[in-house]
Amino acid sequence: MIKTLIFDFGNVFINLDIEGAQQHAFNTFQIDELSEEMIGFNSFYEQGLISTKEFLEFYAENYPKLSQKQLIDVWNFMLKDFPEYRLDFLKKIKSTSDYKLILLSNTNDLHINCIKKNISFYEDFKNCFDAFYLSHEINLVKPNHNIFKFVLNENELKAEECLFIDDNAANISSANALNIHTWHIIPYTEDVVNLFKTKNNLF
Repeated sequence: MIKTLIFDFGNVFINLDIEGAQQHAFNTFQIDELSEEMIGFNSFYEQGLISTKEFLEFYAENYPKLSQKQLIDVWNFMLKDFPEYRLDFLKKIKSTSDYKLILLSNTNDLHINCIKKNISFYEDFKNCFDAFYLSHEINLVKPNHNIFKFVLNENELKAEECLFIDDNAANISSANALNIHTWHIIPYTEDVVNLFKTKNNLF
């Protein structure tokens, strides 16, 4: 029996354009792929192991012709719209059920600040959750098992009583390995508001 719903943020509630953002970065930086150093800095930043200042300084040193605003715009390019009907869905779960609601997102300070600035109902969204975990704040990232174990331990949850919703296959596989039920949601094809129809066998 499912007692806890664990949601990813990107491509579950807020729409992302990951491929478009990557191509935009390639075009802006005039490269064909990200270097290992860039991938490393991106990962450190997502884990909160380096500050926004250090992160931007790294890119400014490598791409001195770009302004800080241009660098931030490239980084935030993937963030698109957050349909408010998804917030309404979440509020309905909060008000009409006893499910514990948890958010578990790989994200970073720049992305969250951008979302806070552009999504007027961000605080309402955040307040729907019993626990709200952002990777850069807890220094843990998906798909590593330790982030899922952290959530289970912090909230005294049984894995088999949890359903995790995420758009990333590696994250889903990691959760499955710990006996957490999952829904690998397909962006722009499936919608989180259909959760109870799609996973009706679990409820």
